[in-house]
Amino acid sequence: MPTISPKDKHLTVLNLFTTDAPEKQVSLIEEMTKIVNAAAYEGWQSSTVHAGIQSPGTANFIQWRSGEDLEQRYAGDEFKHRTLPVFGEITTSIRLLQNEIAYTLTRADGPGGTVEIGPHRDDFTVITVFGVAEENQDELVDALGEGQNWLVDIPGFRSHVVLKGLRARGLDGLFVVSYSQWDSQEAFDTYRGQPAEQHSEGRTKAQDRTRAVATYADLNTYTVVHTRSADE
Repeated sequence: MPTISPKDKHLTVLNLFTTDAPEKQVSLIEEMTKIVNAAAYEGWQSSTVHAGIQSPGTANFIQWRSGEDLEQRYAGDEFKHRTLPVFGEITTSIRLLQNEIAYTLTRADGPGGTVEIGPHRDDFTVITVFGVAEENQDELVDALGEGQNWLVDIPGFRSHVVLKGLRARGLDGLFVVSYSQWDSQEAFDTYRGQPAEQHSEGRTKAQDRTRAVATYADLNTYTVVHTRSADE
């Protein structure tokens, strides 16, 4: 099963697709699963497909050996003449985000812990894309990273990953991504709905730092439906 660790030096790609109907989400997952099951691209390491819960759409968490390998995939006829046209017909937006792993936090191992992803884990997954100006990106990474260590005290929290955006297709400007795992939607909703006066000092400080530099925050929730690694 794929794992996420700050020790990993590969390229992490997060492909986010939105659509306007649940049945189109089913089609998206079917097409993505076909691609993942047939993947044999040079440098490809793993793909993990997520189905949208809050809003229709999908997320594909992909690990590549390098950016050069990914660009070879993008330059191929299959990607340009089949993959993009097929997805273009059933999506309302396509964002292909290239990232490096900046930070991980797990309930079991604390900062730097290794995060496992896959459908066997039954995680309630939350992915948030934050826009940020270039001069503020490192501050946002830190606010969302070490600034969030208080999460280990929140009931239902499992893990938290911060991805530092490098470049993207379908998204203007720089960005930072938060990828977190929870026991359930109920646990996450309880956390989000806690009144501000009950927030810990660490949470209040981290939220203030984030709001000061993030230009937008786009959140959706997911469940993992399929995964495959190159060594399987």
